[in-house]
This record gives sequence, structure tokens and C-alpha cells, in this order.
Amino acid sequence: MDLSDTPEEAAFRARLREWLAAVLPALPQKPDPADWPGRRAYDLGWQRTLYDAGYADVHWDASPALRMIFLEESEKAGAPYVGANFVGLLHAGPTIAAEGTDAQRARWLPPILRGEEVWCQGFSEPDAGSDLAALRTRARRDGDDYVVTGSKIWTSHAEVADWCELLVRTDPDAPRHRGITWLAMPMDAEGITVRPLRTLAGSTEFAEVFLDEVRVPAANRVGAENDGWRVTMVTLSFERGTAFVGEVVACRRVLRQLACTAKENGRWDDPALRRRLGRLDAEFRALWRLTQWNVSEAAAGGGVPGVGGSVFKLRYSGARQELYDTAADILGPDALDLDRPWVLDRLSSLSYTIAAGTSQIQRNIVAERMLGLPKGR
Repeated sequence: MDLSDTPEEAAFRARLREWLAAVLPALPQKPDPADWPGRRAYDLGWQRTLYDAGYADVHWDASPALRMIFLEESEKAGAPYVGANFVGLLHAGPTIAAEGTDAQRARWLPPILRGEEVWCQGFSEPDAGSDLAALRTRARRDGDDYVVTGSKIWTSHAEVADWCELLVRTDPDAPRHRGITWLAMPMDAEGITVRPLRTLAGSTEFAEVFLDEVRVPAANRVGAENDGWRVTMVTLSFERGTAFVGEVVACRRVLRQLACTAKENGRWDDPALRRRLGRLDAEFRALWRLTQWNVSEAAAGGGVPGVGGSVFKLRYSGARQELYDTAADILGPDALDLDRPWVLDRLSSLSYTIAAGTSQIQRNIVAERMLGLPKGR
């Protein structure tokens, strides 16, 4: 398989590099990480800048290869991360583009692209985190609405979101995977309570969301009623397939910086440490090639990433944790200083074997869907 750029891709990469070099020096200063209204405004402003330049729709209206080039070059140039736009651009938006009606695409996609609306993800529940099919948030049909009652946890960016991609159980008597529906819920609806959750790193990008008889128009259902599990697999395939591309590039950059720091503080003299850095370099190079392969497979399959994303997610989660464990060894006592580079990144890396599907779930997917092994009893 040829993984090099085509002439079209090479031209896109060159144009993007030139544009990033021109626009990034003029950006305003980033807000304080704890200032979520400020972060929302900053992230939406960057998205509007992308929209005005013609790059806003790269996440779902460009080929997977161009999407990966965009994420790669943006990270290399130090462009702002998608931030509060993460769910809308990389989860809900691609799902609506793939599964929504013409009216739904016309209503929700342009505001995401223009940097006007933020989405959050309402999938996980207190008693159904890794076992997503065990969700218990109920939605009963009442005329033209669904009436939703239940709770969600680890709801990304709920405190500043306008919309929520919400999974609900619409048929409690159906088999677990067949009674689920995917809804777009307006976050200003009556009956919604948002309670931010403070993470180990002190941030509050997640929240608990409590739903008390919340009315969601049936027109906001994406896909058929009780077909939400299949729609959700489309969402998760994007989350595991291409959403981490920029982070692989970032990890390779951090690895080079760690080597420089080790040479400065004397840790480079340890041959065991040098072997760890070399092995991590090989690991991230391999992950980059795997990402290219997954993108090529997605292009051949209509643009939706396949189960190869689970292989990537499984290996990337472990490699990222090892990278920042190595950073802690290089920093020594400074690894306890929250103001030092990489310390907060190490804390956040602990979540990667849980977020977007636990490593145990990814192993099951690889075993059952790729290797054809029987399901456990």
C-alpha cells in the first residue's frame, strides 16, 4: 500500500502550511485553562477563522487522507486544539453527516463549522461506563417528543455546550443493543442539571448531567428509533479512528523534547533510559503508519473508519502513558511540580485507557470482530 502523498494531497499540505504560518502569529492569547467561557469563545473563534479560510469542513467533507494531513500539520505548527469543539467536529458532526437527514445536516452542521455551537457527549452513565449497552436513561415517546429521564457522567464540555449527542433507551424490553436511540438534545431544555466534575489535574471539562422529564423533539432523532447502537458505532469509529491523529504528532514532538531534557540534566547517560526512548520512538512511528493505513482503509470504505481504529486506540493509550511515565523519570523530583511541562499531561494520560472505550473493550473488539474469536460467556 502506497502511503505517500498524492499530488493533490501534497498541494493541500503546502497550502495549509503557508496559511498556518501566516495566521498563527496574529492569534489572541489563550485564556486561562480554568476559564471555560473564555475557552469556549477562543475555540469558537479559531473555528470561525478556519471557516473563513475554507478549512472548517475538513473533518467530514474531505477525504480521510486530507483530514489526517490537516490534523498533522495543525499540530506541527502549534495551531489551537479543537478544544470545546471536539465533540461537534470529531464525533457528532461526522455522525450526523453520515447518518442524518438532509434537514438535520442543514440544521446542525453549518453552525458547528462556523464556530457558533458547541456539542457535548452524553453516552456514559454512572453504572454503565465501559458497558455502554447497559445504559438506563429512559426516553418515552409522547406525541412529537421524547421525554427523557436519567443521568449521564463524564459528559465532555457539558457546562458550555449548546447540544448533546445523547444515547437513551427507548425499548426496555428489547435486547440490550437493540433498544437504544441516538438523540440531539438542546442543552437549554427544561429539566437539565449540569454538575461539573473536577479531575485529578484540577480541570472541569467533564460533568454529570441529570435529566428530569426533558422533552426532546422526535425530529432530533438521528437514525431510526431503537437503531441507536449502530449509529453509535459510527460515532465511536470516528472517535477511535482519526480523532487522535494530532495527538500522535504531539507525542512524537514531546519525545524529542524529552531526549533534549535528558541530555541537559544528565539522565541521558542511563542506557536503560535511552533504550526506552528509542523503543517509544519506534512505537509512535509505527502508530503513525497504522493511522495512515486506517485512513486508507476508511477512504476505500466510504469514509467511515473501521475496527482498525480499536487496534490503534489500544496501543496508543498504553504508549501515551509510558511516554509520560518516562517524562516523570527524566524530571525526577520536578515531576511533582504541577507548573512543570508534562506533569499535567502525565495525569491526563491516566484516563486514556478508559476514555473512548476501555482497553478491555478494545481487546474484545479486536478479538471478536477482527480475529473471529468466540464471545465470552
